[in-house]
Amino acid sequence: MFFYTLGINLYNFGAKVLSPFNEKAKLYTLGREGLFENLKQNVKPTDKNVWFHVSSLGEFEQGRPVMEKFREKYPDYKIILTFFSPSGYEVRKDYKGADYVCYMPSDTPKNAKMFLDIVNPKAVFFVKYDFWYNFLSEVHSRNIPLYIFSTIFRSSQVFFKWYGAKYKKVLNFFSHLFVQDEDSVKLLASLGINNVTIAGDTRFDRVCQITQNAQNIPIVDKFVEDNKVIVAGSSWPPDESLIFPALEKLREKHKIKLIIAPHEIHESHLAMIEKTPNFKYVRFSKAKEESVNEFEVLIIDNFGMLSRLYKYADIAYVGGGFGAGIHNILEAVSYGIPVVFGTNYKRFKEAVDLVSLGSAATIRNSEELFSVLDRYLSDSALLERAGKISDEYVKKNLGAADMILSNVEIK
Repeated sequence: MFFYTLGINLYNFGAKVLSPFNEKAKLYTLGREGLFENLKQNVKPTDKNVWFHVSSLGEFEQGRPVMEKFREKYPDYKIILTFFSPSGYEVRKDYKGADYVCYMPSDTPKNAKMFLDIVNPKAVFFVKYDFWYNFLSEVHSRNIPLYIFSTIFRSSQVFFKWYGAKYKKVLNFFSHLFVQDEDSVKLLASLGINNVTIAGDTRFDRVCQITQNAQNIPIVDKFVEDNKVIVAGSSWPPDESLIFPALEKLREKHKIKLIIAPHEIHESHLAMIEKTPNFKYVRFSKAKEESVNEFEVLIIDNFGMLSRLYKYADIAYVGGGFGAGIHNILEAVSYGIPVVFGTNYKRFKEAVDLVSLGSAATIRNSEELFSVLDRYLSDSALLERAGKISDEYVKKNLGAADMILSNVEIK
């Protein structure tokens, strides 16, 4: 894997070069400075440590139910949590469910040996993706139980291509693979890998936790009052270019308000939204309880609230479907509401399932968005039926975290 490791080193060099000009590259580089010294000060190899690795924030949310149930089942073990991405680490670096949180060192043979010498984990859990060859190879060579969960395999992945023969060896390093669906089982079996269990997606456990613990937000209560509510979560400009024309037509027929939580909350994006004509906007940070109900659009200019905001929605719109792919729709459907999104959704099992079941709809333009929203808002029985489908779908898929931990060996 010489060329693989060379590529890792070139990536690190590129991040250093870009760091003065790019915030993510800067955080990626600075976050790994002094990493091993800090590890040595905070982690004892003589402790009973387990290592959980996630790529970013979405994978953290998938890993969290397993980490928390692991803590309950094995209270004398310490949890070391690593992130690859700054967007995950910077948000969850103070997560109290782990004993130590840090970036994952870059995937070189030397770093893998140094990290494992310090942490000396009794078991290792990777969440969904991030198949770092050198780390996984070193874990395997030390006979440390190695698991991956909530993962899903597709024929388009490198493991199943003729040119992926060398890299597919990484799949043999795992003691067990917990996958989301039967197709993943079949694809792995085609490579001779049978230590596989369908455990589903741990995100269902997580969104259920959030829904059950969601508290009211007084300013949002005042904003909503007795209106119908659309919550647009993780929106991008292509999403917003459809949402506002549809909303303008909807308010001619319905008493309606919009809560919008953009995926990026830098000033230029927020200002762009506010420049859309014909609406009265207020940012959450500037809203006052006594006057917030005078506005039609509440702009969420912070991170961390979105999962609680969906509880106010009659219908959710989830962004990303006109870019790399839709964002998390499970946070919305866990409240028993229908969800709408753009066309790039077919890599997401839950979206495909819910479109086929009838509680999710995909749209291509503002006219289609208006039509879908108007149909739901005009027919309370249809809205209720779609919401029930969402609720039942989430409940049917709970229990992945328990299944995973009942099938791992911790000594």
